[in-house]
Amino acid sequence: MSNQRRISRQISLGNVKIGGGAPITIQSMLNTPAEDFEASVEQACRLEAAGCEIIRAAIPNRESVRLIEHLKNTVHVPIVADIHFDYRLALESVAAGVDKIRINPGNIGDEDRVRQVVNCCKQNNVPIRVGVNSGSLEKEILAKYGHPTAQALVDSALYHTSLIEKYDYDQIAISIKSSNVQTMIEAYRLAAAQCDYPLHLGVTEAGTARMGLIKSAIGIGSLLCDGIGDTIRVSLTDDPVNEVYAARDILKSIGLRQEGITFVSCPTCGRTKIDLIALAQKVEERLKDCKAQLTVAVMGCAVNGPGEAREADVGIAGGDGCAILFRKGEIIRKVPEADIVEELAKEVEQIVLHKEGSK
Repeated sequence: MSNQRRISRQISLGNVKIGGGAPITIQSMLNTPAEDFEASVEQACRLEAAGCEIIRAAIPNRESVRLIEHLKNTVHVPIVADIHFDYRLALESVAAGVDKIRINPGNIGDEDRVRQVVNCCKQNNVPIRVGVNSGSLEKEILAKYGHPTAQALVDSALYHTSLIEKYDYDQIAISIKSSNVQTMIEAYRLAAAQCDYPLHLGVTEAGTARMGLIKSAIGIGSLLCDGIGDTIRVSLTDDPVNEVYAARDILKSIGLRQEGITFVSCPTCGRTKIDLIALAQKVEERLKDCKAQLTVAVMGCAVNGPGEAREADVGIAGGDGCAILFRKGEIIRKVPEADIVEELAKEVEQIVLHKEGSK
């Protein structure tokens, strides 16, 4: 892992900073119909509760611009308006109080429209995110490279940023996404070397929860380990709340977030005499919103229990229809299989209360 993080210029979305050494932020996007304000607000609240720090919403028409006010009145994280083609929606979104817009200036028409959007954002201190992907390359760039290469994606992004820079505005973030993980990694490495804008990392169209998480962990995680990236989104064909949990886990796994439970569990084997797979899932679900920095172990037997997991703050090791509960390798007591989740959760609560009381 790189010891030095790439330092970009910094942009501000309300009170949230991106780039310039600021903590890496987690983003997600609403997948409710933009005109269904109630469902969109409900989902935004769930995203915020899960730890989402920036929420993006598609704004496909003038009616959906009204969603921005509903979101701003309900959640406390910055809102990004995702605009395609219609420059008027960008202007109206800024007027509605949005914190950032995602738009590609080259796709909104003539130069006067670009000027209006950039000047409007400039006057209201609203950053612009340029987002390119393999399916959005300009014909000229595609003809030059033959297919969506990593450098073709970077050239496209820098073309769009140049249209903004022309009007003396540099509050810009860039995303350069591909569904091909290797292309995505290479493109971001090239972009990091060729500009100093903050970079929004993600694998586009990554897939369902299983493959999408794998591809995102490899792509996003590799770049973060290189010191590249200022904000991330794990794109999944799933409930977007799961994108947030996945992003938090990626950041925790590589030491960029120190929050919440770190789970340790064994893959089970023929020695296991309890339903460890179901048990581990229940424990993870029960403790997923715990913010305390603890390591919790769920192990199948005494071989993998207090011995191999001795560094865990608390854990269980399965027996025959029961489990032993231990702290830092020291056995506390035996509990019946039916009570394991509850007893482990209680032990975690006691540790958290003790830590808070000693502050």
